[in-house]
Amino acid sequence: MKSSAANTLNSLNRYRPNLSTLMQLCETNYALMMRLFLHASTHTEKVGDQYAFFISDALSYRIIIKEVTRYTTLVNIKQLSNAASYAEILAPTMMIRLYHDARMAEVNASQHIRYIKPRYDYPNERMHHPDEKQQTNEFLKEWLQLCLQQGQVNVDLSIIQNKIQNNNED
Repeated sequence: MKSSAANTLNSLNRYRPNLSTLMQLCETNYALMMRLFLHASTHTEKVGDQYAFFISDALSYRIIIKEVTRYTTLVNIKQLSNAASYAEILAPTMMIRLYHDARMAEVNASQHIRYIKPRYDYPNERMHHPDEKQQTNEFLKEWLQLCLQQGQVNVDLSIIQNKIQNNNED
């Protein structure tokens, strides 16, 4: 009898994702990601494209386009550091799927989590937080805001010069 009461109590206290909050966060992340692409590129993204945002001499972020389909784009964003003591294995990284038709960006994988579930029971073997998906998407939002607020982009001046020449010829 005691175990059924405990199970009922556990199911009542179980974390329930707030879908509308998560969807709003994914919409915000999509808008931020699109602003980053506008600042970084002058062309349509394709597989293999890379963008770098330098925050300081010791900190930068790299975005790599991994997959492009009609309605989605898969990108990898990674924090890089020039500090000699910074281990590559510890560098934060995320895989983000952009849903262009829904205008949402969702973190699908992060660090060593290949697929982030909407909810985890707690405690669990890997000690993921019950709201791991929400927290990871919040973290992405903070990264994107940092890149937009403080990031500097290497600009390929030859592309700009070619556009200026083409406009002058017309």
